[in-house]
Amino acid sequence: MSTEEKSLHFIEQIIEDSLSNGFPKNKLRFRFPPEPNGYLHIGHAKSICLNFGLGLKYNAPVNLRFDDTNPAKEEQEYVDAIKEDLKWLGFNWTEELYSSDYFQQLYDWAIVMIKNGKAYIDSQSSEDMAVQKGTPTQPGVDGPYRNRSVEENLTLFEGMKNGDFPEGSHVLRAKIDMSSTNMLMRDPLMYRILHRHHHRTGNDWNIYPMYDYAHGESDYIEQISHSICTLEFVMHRELYNWFLDQIYDDSKVRPHQYEFARLNLNYTVMSKRKLLQLVQEKIVNGWDDPRMPTISGLRRRGYTAASIRKFCDSIGVAKRENIIDFSLLEFCLREDLNKKAPRVMAVLDPVKLVITNYPADQEEWLEAENNQEDDSAGFRKVPFSKELYIEREDFLEDAPAKFFRLSLGREVRLKNGYIIKGEHVLKDATGNITEIHVTYDEDSRSGSGSEASQRKVAGTLHWVSIQHALEVEVRLYDRLFIDEAPDSHKEKNFLEFMNPSSLQIVKGFVEPSLETVQSGDKFQFQRLGYFNVDKDSTQGKIVFNKTVGLKDAWEEKGKKEENLLMNTQKEINKYVKEKDENNANLILNSIVENIKSIDNYSLIIQTIVKNIKNDNNSLLFSNLILHHSNKVQVKDMENESLTKLYAMSLKSQMPAVRILAIENIQNDLDHLKLFETQLSEMKNNEKNEKVSYALNNLIF
Repeated sequence: MSTEEKSLHFIEQIIEDSLSNGFPKNKLRFRFPPEPNGYLHIGHAKSICLNFGLGLKYNAPVNLRFDDTNPAKEEQEYVDAIKEDLKWLGFNWTEELYSSDYFQQLYDWAIVMIKNGKAYIDSQSSEDMAVQKGTPTQPGVDGPYRNRSVEENLTLFEGMKNGDFPEGSHVLRAKIDMSSTNMLMRDPLMYRILHRHHHRTGNDWNIYPMYDYAHGESDYIEQISHSICTLEFVMHRELYNWFLDQIYDDSKVRPHQYEFARLNLNYTVMSKRKLLQLVQEKIVNGWDDPRMPTISGLRRRGYTAASIRKFCDSIGVAKRENIIDFSLLEFCLREDLNKKAPRVMAVLDPVKLVITNYPADQEEWLEAENNQEDDSAGFRKVPFSKELYIEREDFLEDAPAKFFRLSLGREVRLKNGYIIKGEHVLKDATGNITEIHVTYDEDSRSGSGSEASQRKVAGTLHWVSIQHALEVEVRLYDRLFIDEAPDSHKEKNFLEFMNPSSLQIVKGFVEPSLETVQSGDKFQFQRLGYFNVDKDSTQGKIVFNKTVGLKDAWEEKGKKEENLLMNTQKEINKYVKEKDENNANLILNSIVENIKSIDNYSLIIQTIVKNIKNDNNSLLFSNLILHHSNKVQVKDMENESLTKLYAMSLKSQMPAVRILAIENIQNDLDHLKLFETQLSEMKNNEKNEKVSYALNNLIF
């Protein structure tokens, strides 16, 4: 096998096998079939890149087909947004098509199926149909209308089409097999009554085909050769093929369905329903809010089409579901912006810096490189004067040894400028620093070639000249959720994991070269991150969005929290061994504060479960986390894990473990009842005074 063949993903290999087995290459045809019921998100980008990528690889047509079979949820706004996203990503479709184009053909085929005894009108309620369909372990039974006559079915179906019946009164079902092990084959719905206005067909139809019926038949009409969808449709494949069996003409291409693993990204939600909820409840500012995982949101935040395509390419096409780290998407973005984005200087948390020995009436225009990663980017001039802004965090009045920024008595370089030395500060009545006074070395200008300019100093600071600075609004965006899997926790609403710091708006100052920026322009604010110009900008007010930081702050935060929990567990050992009660209480207070500081819900749950074992210190740690964390409650834990934790803890030889378990059980009414007998027996036999006190305070 050649190197090229080895690099094929499994969908490409399927296509290669089809061609090897005689399928004509000129018959290859693909499609991207979105439902226009919401905006596309990053998960759709994977499917887009896959389908259009196959079209490019095999020089085959790729249709854009809107599966618009549910007028209750579909709008023209979504159609327009989807087309804009596809074009922005860099893909062009062969034909723009709609399932609604085929409503008459689908209806005609349904008539044929009724006449052939393969479909019937069911007049049961949806509740009765659900009961009649059985369960995954129990076969369904025939409904009371399954054997209606062809004539009656045709009459009712025409009445449904003409609007003679209310919604929910009748449905058309395929007549397949009520005992099938695949519940989708137990007489699935084909049509339902909807008296709704359709964004393309208006009020022409009162019945609309179900997705499972319309999708495969639409593929057949368009002569799609390889119908590629995500893994949740694996069980639908049998039904896809059954519907095709009813209409297939062997002189035409028969579509085949293949499934790949969809994109699952941590720290976000991909459900259109949940994204719509965020929009409707105004938790975000629309579908294109820069915190949203929608393609329009990512675009507005400053993501590039190339970075998204690179991301989709890097995660590959697989058959097995997995979770992709959001950091990989950000890495692809940084890699792209690093090559393209001009470097500029901006200060977002300013403090005034005065160069006391610089002439008050003097200004210079210093040469600054636009992008060291791009030789063609050239240079620009930035103004320098006596009074500058620097970042407040870049100065400490009394700094530790490893502080590599400005402090009193130390030297640093101003980017593209001079070496300065901290001399003294001015403060307001509350003790806040209002001005930092420094001196500069006149011979140390960067790039001058002088001996002084080549002097090594601890660090380099960015700055802007106050006299020349432009005031701008800067929107500091962060991840929308603080948990890596916000919609995966039982008994938890995903909204409970919203990041309260996902948007902060600050006033910043930027160099004057940015005065003529346009919406969508992208820059690296040196030492701060990548930013782009938001569409809300006007001639008198420039608005920047933070796209991504220069480093992965979330990875650092995650590692810090993991390390903090590991170190806290070591503190448990010290606490247990400490003989002095005051010292032990100090250690315990530190442990509790560490537990309270952890935000990562999943990490907390995992740590509790991991420490449910026959080890007193581990049991103590689990009980402490459960008792003191404000991110986790007993209702969030699996019942089996809690039962095991309590059972082991109540038998522990360590009084502290027993006490904490008793206090935790007191807040868990279900387990309080479960352990009532054991706790009552403990009351009678307990020798430890503190444990007895905890037991006596129990209220059953």
